[in-house]
Amino acid sequence: MSDSYSDKNVQAEVSELETKSVTAARLFDIRRIIGGLFVVYGVIVTIAGFTASDDEIDKAQGVNINLWTGLGMLVLGLFFLTWLKLRPTAPASTEESAQE
Repeated sequence: MSDSYSDKNVQAEVSELETKSVTAARLFDIRRIIGGLFVVYGVIVTIAGFTASDDEIDKAQGVNINLWTGLGMLVLGLFFLTWLKLRPTAPASTEESAQE
């Protein structure tokens, strides 16, 4: 009788699962989620700032608060996305996984 799984098959399956795990970790990296949300909301608030009426600006004592807040949110979101691009999530080594 032969085993249904040989060492070669097991190693290939483990390698495939590790690759999927790293891909999932990168996909759901918190920096991507925070950066994406800040960019989306920043665009929305910035557009609201560009379309603000004089009455709305007068309510905020002459400051176009939507414009400045939107630009700040855009900068923060782009910072998170740049950070993610420059320092991607390192895959966990098999030694670290074995110790846990």
